[in-house]
Amino acid sequence: MKSFVKEFTTLNYILNKSGSVLLFAHTGPDGDTIGANLALREYIISLGKKADIACYDPFPEYLKDLFRAEFIHPDKLDVSVYNAIIACDSVERGFSKIIPRISENQAVILIDHHPDILIQGDVNIIDPSISSVCEIIYRFFTFCNLKITKEIATYLMAGILGDTGSLQHSNTSTYVMNIVSDLMKKGAPISKIVDTVFSNKKISTLKLWGRAFEKAKINSNSGMIITVITEEDIKDCDASTEDIAQVASILNTVPGTKFSLILSQREGDVIKGSLRSEEYKGTDVSKIAHKFGGGGHKLASGFEVKGKIVEIEGGWEIV
Repeated sequence: MKSFVKEFTTLNYILNKSGSVLLFAHTGPDGDTIGANLALREYIISLGKKADIACYDPFPEYLKDLFRAEFIHPDKLDVSVYNAIIACDSVERGFSKIIPRISENQAVILIDHHPDILIQGDVNIIDPSISSVCEIIYRFFTFCNLKITKEIATYLMAGILGDTGSLQHSNTSTYVMNIVSDLMKKGAPISKIVDTVFSNKKISTLKLWGRAFEKAKINSNSGMIITVITEEDIKDCDASTEDIAQVASILNTVPGTKFSLILSQREGDVIKGSLRSEEYKGTDVSKIAHKFGGGGHKLASGFEVKGKIVEIEGGWEIV
């Protein structure tokens, strides 16, 4: 685990010297990118500075009961007015689109815990061994002796719980448990967060999950359990792409399987693949994702390919 002494010191210096900061959340925003950005925004605002959060996708509906926040579409922003730009989590999912609009006199900070990051900023705070970007932000706050308010603790807790599967994934270290304990002491409502992120599901979400589970098939040779979700499935269930989250993780719990794969049809003839496994299963799903131009961690990876999902006898194919 990296210490980031120089990087944390530089980041805090930049935040204190900047009059305005643009924070960036990745496409298909999850609890980690949202929690990290909201925590940083809270701190930046406490300094009397301006802070906006940009994202190419809207703020997820399922988190609006927990957080009062909105994202600004990057195309509606004048990027040149910000002194610093910070991308938090999965920085290669959307951030590259605004790089041509960034000038040399603007500081770019990348904060991530995913491997294979090709983009480089002026400050790079990246460590794949860390559970979540929210864990990195927590370490930043504690290193700089910054006050973690109840609101900031709640933001960070949401991201850590989201990326550790509510502390059930193998990336849940003893250090993560200590962080969760500290955030609880600072007022983070762990039960409410778990209910919102994991348990509080709409009927449309459950219907879509039912479709996915009904279609699931196991390949006994590879140990893969796979299912697909089409655009028609999403429309018929009155659901959205947000409702697809967690399906791969749930399928991964099926006994006798080594990893799970969910293929979901998206707009523009794009198919998104989500892969999950567990440490004890001995499968590095990032190697599979790399074969399709994707990436991620060895236990949680993803990719995107062009095409359409077509059902055939005994399975599916991409055309």
